[in-house]
Amino acid sequence: MSVNEQVLRYPIPNDTALEPPAEWAELRGECPVAHVRLPSGDQATLLTRYEDVRKVLADPRFTRQLNAPDAARLSAEGGGVFSSEMAQVIPDGGDGHQHWRRLVGKWFTAKRMAALRPAMTRIAERLVDDMVERGRPGDLRADLGFPLPIYVICDMLGVPDADRDRFSYWSDTLLNLTRYSQAEVEAAQGEFFQYMSGHLAAKRAEPGEDLLSELIAAGGPEDGGLSDLQILVTGMGLLVAGHETTANMIGKMVSMLLADRGRWERLLADPSLIRTAVEETLRLDANAGFGLPRYLREETEVSGTTLPRGTTVVCSMAAANRDERAFEAAAEMDLSRSPNPHLAFGVGAHSCLGQALARTELQVVLEVLLRRLPTLELAVPVRELERVEGLAVGGLRTVPVRW
Repeated sequence: MSVNEQVLRYPIPNDTALEPPAEWAELRGECPVAHVRLPSGDQATLLTRYEDVRKVLADPRFTRQLNAPDAARLSAEGGGVFSSEMAQVIPDGGDGHQHWRRLVGKWFTAKRMAALRPAMTRIAERLVDDMVERGRPGDLRADLGFPLPIYVICDMLGVPDADRDRFSYWSDTLLNLTRYSQAEVEAAQGEFFQYMSGHLAAKRAEPGEDLLSELIAAGGPEDGGLSDLQILVTGMGLLVAGHETTANMIGKMVSMLLADRGRWERLLADPSLIRTAVEETLRLDANAGFGLPRYLREETEVSGTTLPRGTTVVCSMAAANRDERAFEAAAEMDLSRSPNPHLAFGVGAHSCLGQALARTELQVVLEVLLRRLPTLELAVPVRELERVEGLAVGGLRTVPVRW
């Protein structure tokens, strides 16, 4: 049965950790606007072509109102990072959204990231030292991929990194598709909310040099600032987004580069390729997770297909990033590809606010590993790497390495 004639399960099951499911190419070719069944059992529309995904992500008619009565539920339990009530606290569009981005975005400029780079490098060096001291084989995900982004985001938010294991669990439940029960998700979100409420109260009493203290100092909505609830949800959102996606991407990036020894050798010979290599691994990430869901407020046409009002659309940026119409030799990894207009961070008004942070962390990790562990290699065959299942973000369970 062709992809045109079936309702696919989504996320599309895939046994390999680093390669895309065969269905992506079929969908882009034959059925760019496809019907899929979500983990909840509800139906949605999946987009896989570059031009369609780019257009939809930049179109204000496709909204984040995934708690609308007729929106598809992503997980059987509902809730989660895309469709919980908390997700609606930050304005979805217009002046309110731009205002929020301006206030928070000051902390994520390329200039500020450049200033953070030496501290990031020191943290990465220390983590590599610890991994080497523990001996081979190491787990790059646990030893470097997970702790580095959490140290950085905790520092930016003025949150003790000693609490990082709790953040990891809380963010996993917020990103739940099928892993946790409704009771577990609600309990964890309640704990996270209480924690951040206490943290904000402490910042109000004793401000520090961090993002949350600055948002509090800007005053409330009447002063041109954010409401207490918006600041709280911003803190929660940044903790989840600021560590989970980058922590997973570090493991995937290094695995992709080590999967073919020639790639690693090329970077060792020419470290000036680090920046473009990071972009190319972001483009070729076949295990990026759910994609971005959107709710359609009015009837619209995409790729010649009419989508009725109330449709829930899932944009697969990962599938779109392999579209031959947009990228020459799209399935090939080209470490010097430039320009590289991939969609890993989204596009338009809702593109990832922390993309400069993620890029800097990925570049620093690669710089430090190439310098400190030039003989680094995977300690298991690529086919034995296992995907993280049941969450809205993609990752690898472990990344066993030796050097």
